[in-house]
Amino acid sequence: MTITQLHYVLAIAEHKNFTKAAEKCFVTQPTLSTQIQKLEEELDVLIFDRSKKPIELTDVGRKIVHQARNIVNESDRIQDIVDQQKGFIGGEFKLGMIPTIMPTLLPMFLKTFIKKFPKVKLKIEELTTEEIIERINEGHLDAAIAATPLEDETIKERVLYYEPFVGYIPSSHRLHEKKNIEVSDLEIDDMLLLEDGHCFRDGVINLCKVLKNNTDEHFQLESGSIETLIKLSNEGLGMTLLPYLHTMELNDNLKQNLHHFVEPSPAREVSIIYHKSELKLQIIDALHNVISGIIRGAIAFQNVEIISPLAVKETKRAV
Repeated sequence: MTITQLHYVLAIAEHKNFTKAAEKCFVTQPTLSTQIQKLEEELDVLIFDRSKKPIELTDVGRKIVHQARNIVNESDRIQDIVDQQKGFIGGEFKLGMIPTIMPTLLPMFLKTFIKKFPKVKLKIEELTTEEIIERINEGHLDAAIAATPLEDETIKERVLYYEPFVGYIPSSHRLHEKKNIEVSDLEIDDMLLLEDGHCFRDGVINLCKVLKNNTDEHFQLESGSIETLIKLSNEGLGMTLLPYLHTMELNDNLKQNLHHFVEPSPAREVSIIYHKSELKLQIIDALHNVISGIIRGAIAFQNVEIISPLAVKETKRAV
């Protein structure tokens, strides 16, 4: 049994196709198939059910894949140990970011990070929190930036910053004349929300305590982007809540519609998250240091109350 064979097993389990797995591993299909067959003969079991389309794992195959992922991760750690000993910070690093963080945070730190660590080849992808956790556990992401806490025992979290929620309230809204708003002022029925799947949406719902059932007297309007929510709000269709960093890019006219909360301000906790195996920790440390250093100049809020991103949950944590 070799590490290479285990890499092949993981590739087939992911793609459910020998040809695609071979392309992913940069080998020919006959080479990959031969190595898998040798491994199955050595173990005297079938890892894959080739009669199914697409290919499926057998019962024992699922257990083998789980253990193979652990072994491959531990073998990668050897290179990590060598890199850390040499003080080397470089190589490919796959980073995920959730949609409500990526547009504002990425431009703030990317240029600085690339300049400071030119040997790191960042591959950045916008993903939902659910997709991020799945890909981290499957070894397809090295780390991600997301709203926390996530309460996932396979994931480690290192806080980068706390980002307050800010009310965006147009002139036609009942709360527009109120200088500072309170959580008790919010009503979910006149709140414009992001589409389901966005953890910022879940934070807003948690902040409002309960999501009322739709009735004939109310409508619920959802959108896939914060920019669209602002435009809809300007049309008099309701108010919305924005992450603080999004408010910094608004023009002066739109900023007149911003209303901060009475302290402690509701806020989301933003962290860099990664697998508990702590692979490529030197690059994770570098990202954490660069981002947290830059963000301190943009967000000076300290008196905040963290709202959980976990879907429709009333958990709060004071800071």
